[in-house]
Amino acid sequence: MAVPSLCIADGTFPTDFFHRSSTRRLTYDRFTNPKLGFHRRFRYGGRVTATVNPYSYTEAARPEERKGLNDFLVEARGFVRTDGGAGGPPRWFSPLECGARVPDSPLLLYLPGIDGTGLGLIRQHKKLGEIFDIWCLHFPVSDRTSARDIVKLIERTVRSEYFRLPNRPIYIVGESIGASFAIDVAASNPDIDLVLILANPVTRFNNLMLQPLSSLLEILPDRVPSLLEEYFRFEQGYPFAAMFETMLNETDAAQMGGGLLRDYFATSVNLTTLVKIFPKDTILWKLQLLKSASASANSHMYTVKAQTLILLSGRDQWLLNNEDVERLRCTLPKCEVRKFQNNGQLLFLEDGVDLVTIIKCSYYYRRGKSLDYVSDYIPPTPFELKEYEESQRWLTAITSPVFLSTLDNGTLVRSLAGIPSEGPVLYVGNHMLLGTELRPAAIHFLKEKNISLRGMAHPVMFTRKIGSKLPDMQMFDSVRMIGAVPVSNINFYKLLRSKAHVVLYPGGVREALHRKGEVYKLFWPEHSEFVRTASTFGAKIIPFGVVGEDDLCEVVFDYNDQMKIPFLKNLIKEITEESTYLRTGEEGEVGNQDLHMPGIIPKIPGRFYVHFGKPIETKGREKELKDKERAHEVYLQVKSEVERCMTYLKTKRDTDPYRNILPRSLYHLAHGFSSEIPTFDL
Repeated sequence: MAVPSLCIADGTFPTDFFHRSSTRRLTYDRFTNPKLGFHRRFRYGGRVTATVNPYSYTEAARPEERKGLNDFLVEARGFVRTDGGAGGPPRWFSPLECGARVPDSPLLLYLPGIDGTGLGLIRQHKKLGEIFDIWCLHFPVSDRTSARDIVKLIERTVRSEYFRLPNRPIYIVGESIGASFAIDVAASNPDIDLVLILANPVTRFNNLMLQPLSSLLEILPDRVPSLLEEYFRFEQGYPFAAMFETMLNETDAAQMGGGLLRDYFATSVNLTTLVKIFPKDTILWKLQLLKSASASANSHMYTVKAQTLILLSGRDQWLLNNEDVERLRCTLPKCEVRKFQNNGQLLFLEDGVDLVTIIKCSYYYRRGKSLDYVSDYIPPTPFELKEYEESQRWLTAITSPVFLSTLDNGTLVRSLAGIPSEGPVLYVGNHMLLGTELRPAAIHFLKEKNISLRGMAHPVMFTRKIGSKLPDMQMFDSVRMIGAVPVSNINFYKLLRSKAHVVLYPGGVREALHRKGEVYKLFWPEHSEFVRTASTFGAKIIPFGVVGEDDLCEVVFDYNDQMKIPFLKNLIKEITEESTYLRTGEEGEVGNQDLHMPGIIPKIPGRFYVHFGKPIETKGREKELKDKERAHEVYLQVKSEVERCMTYLKTKRDTDPYRNILPRSLYHLAHGFSSEIPTFDL
């Protein structure tokens, strides 16, 4: 097989940085030599076929093929060969597999952990490359650049790219020691718009764990690594490799140093690669580098102003100190911490960790100076939708939602055929307890109509102060993944302007956290501006009603009960004051938006029913609906239609032979679990 040709901007071949192989695809297209000060771009002569197509949710999502630890080690072997024992300097590369990106994608700089290969995101490259311009920093094995000079190198890149595109943020993803470099860079550049994503950050050298290791390495003979390679032959097909894998599988992870050694040596056939990545003198140097970098980050963290997302592994006991992480959280002004209890040191190489999904759920992805909940939103991929659907499958299974819509001629059908495909569309309806109706509806709209519902949600789901008693933000990941937006006039305006499908609940928190005896009671404001805003963009208004909550659970300990207990009364007051207070101009029960968690008891599950009424046109009526009285008439019409939809469903569900979960279960057993369960006659 012929060796593929390489096309390079400066007309030379990258023999100083990369090897060429007739059997393995070259996967990197940009390298920066800081001494030369320019980017080298190269790839095979053929076009890189990477495209970003609109997602289709009507087809089954195929399992994503993701790389792992073994791929990391295989690629690292190529890097070791390429380095050839040569020293620094550190250099940037950009993975070819990232492919095409969305317009105006921000730059993402990856600073590796102690391995220094720059391949720590190899499992994430493909998805990250769709929304970021990725540069990864690589340290040759023999590189001995000091921590201070490494920070200066990163700073030069950051300042150069910021000067080129000053209106876009620059993301820095740092692992362990790389996180220390990221903190230093952010502290020295408070004027640059940086977003830090720190995985298992190290801000203090753990002498208790690492000093004995350093001492042991000092007395270890230099020939030990080569002897391991020569005599034990950790290569595929050799008996000792299989025996070693078996031993590792049967050894408790705690006995393997908190998971770090187990993660590295699980792929025993690549031990030779690890030996070459971590020769004795390199490990000793990395430990000194770690000590220096963590000390610098520890002293400079107080001046960091960058938005920061910290990702912590529950099984990383080598370098992490929980007290330091908590201090980091409290010190950084815009910081969120996410914990992954079942993951170890190699966070980005492990199953169940998707950095793109984490960034999207955290609403940390933006392409401008500030986050735009509308233009910066990225819909879930088919695989993400499948995972989301899987997380909601029990709720869907026990409630078997029935969706009804109304055609233009007034005919009621059991499908979403009456829902317009083109926006803007405004859905206005009632909240059931805890807003349980939105999740099944969002899944159904994506699967049947390929429409993302953008729900207007309480701001408590998006921001949380340090030390707050509000729920952890990860609790609301699923709601944010499917497109929920903090309720505000500006967000509502932007969504309709972008021709989105928007869900609005005028009853808000008061309706979602209703008291005993208030099932299906509306708590709408006396006046609302949504009609006039909708008419500005000619949006269709579709009233809808939802019932079924009373067949699922019953409120037994409500707001009124809790306010009689001093401790709970003070807690409710404190939590409510921490959140954004809505409806400041409303009085009475409609204006009461106190946050609390009602006590409920489950019932034998019934069924959810959703009825979308006939669309109300506002197109061409902008001048007419600018008049407050005419707009109020439409508002009352919408409210009346919502009440009519609920009344219809409450009446008709009594005739549904499959309202109870038992006959539905029998139907599934007889006809298959994928079959649609019948309902009442329309």
